[in-house]
Amino acid sequence: MQTGKYIGLLGGSFNPAHNGHLHISRQALINLGLDTIWWMVSPQNPLKSKENMATLQSRMDNAFKVAKKNKRIRVTNIEVYLGTRYTIDTINRLNRFFPDKRFVWLMGADNLKQFSKWEKWQELIETIPIAVFDRSPYSAAALTARAACVYSKKRLKKNNTQNFANHKPPVWIYLMTPRHFASSTIIRSLNK
Repeated sequence: MQTGKYIGLLGGSFNPAHNGHLHISRQALINLGLDTIWWMVSPQNPLKSKENMATLQSRMDNAFKVAKKNKRIRVTNIEVYLGTRYTIDTINRLNRFFPDKRFVWLMGADNLKQFSKWEKWQELIETIPIAVFDRSPYSAAALTARAACVYSKKRLKKNNTQNFANHKPPVWIYLMTPRHFASSTIIRSLNK
């Protein structure tokens, strides 16, 4: 599964995976100088309800279909094999198992908005570079969120993106890339 030294990690429920996930993966590859993106399909996000959650296998199958044409995206349920539930535990294990790799955590602005609810969120920021992608309508709420404010002095400006994986945490960047408006929530509501 590992390809290259610089790996972006896009974790989530992928319920379902869609072209928006593909879009930020492509933007990460272009803007951050990454070799590969791992879509880490979560068995169960601790902050999300199990209600309306498709099975892990169904979400994996869907993610494979969406990502199949991009050879630089790898779909994985690695958290099952690592036995981890929280992102910080997953990152710590990945760093231990792959000491020669440089990982970057990728997320949309909607996640930055509620990032301070994540398990050991401050430790996570201190452990891995984080790239946040602008997503409407969350921009203002994301940039004024607790995590953004607490770590405001650790935010890089866009001119340092190609080397981003080599920056020592805590470090984060907010990328104003072209937007994609796909949403798993909207897709699920349309499929009811």
